[in-house]
Amino acid sequence: MHFIPEELDNYIVKHTENEPELLQQLSRETFQKVLQPRMLSGHYQGRILSLISKIIQPKTILEIGTYTGYSALCLAEGLRKDGTIHTIDVNEELYDFQRNYFDKSAFGNQMHQYLGDALDLIPTLNLNFDLVFIDADKEDYPKYFHLIIDKLNSGGIIISDNVLWSGKVIEPLEEDDLATKALLKYNQLLKDDLRIETVLLPIRDGLTISRKK
Repeated sequence: MHFIPEELDNYIVKHTENEPELLQQLSRETFQKVLQPRMLSGHYQGRILSLISKIIQPKTILEIGTYTGYSALCLAEGLRKDGTIHTIDVNEELYDFQRNYFDKSAFGNQMHQYLGDALDLIPTLNLNFDLVFIDADKEDYPKYFHLIIDKLNSGGIIISDNVLWSGKVIEPLEEDDLATKALLKYNQLLKDDLRIETVLLPIRDGLTISRKK
């Protein structure tokens, strides 16, 4: 969802760093072959993820929700040379698609895929993280937070996607809308938790940046 006029949005994208060729290829193939291609981070948000990662220079990244691997590759651009990214997705049909593009990149040997439910897998990861990107089932966002907060290093960053949920967070709430309910709870959780400081940005469908104190 765009929260600004399309003409202005196009200007913003035009004056943002170019999308790497490999990611252009990944985007095209996603739109050609995969259901719900709008789930892709895309050029503009991808460059934001890349720049944040480059500023942080993380040694370890956790991504919850791989989809076709676009955002993982963007985040990997900021990894230290000895760094690793650990990305989790439940869709086994996309595993080989992701791996193909990971191996085409300069970061293939730094990228570790996990197949299954993130709620089950995160507790098994004996790692601490400098950067976490959350972009999976919205109903589980609060649970993801509670699982990762103690694994996040001091000064570490959590980036949360889709936190405005097409504007539904300010619309009358439908009783059976579990995703919006969870996001409302999650957004308030990020605001109230004294262990972090948070800024919610109106980028695409809403992007929150939280820093652990």
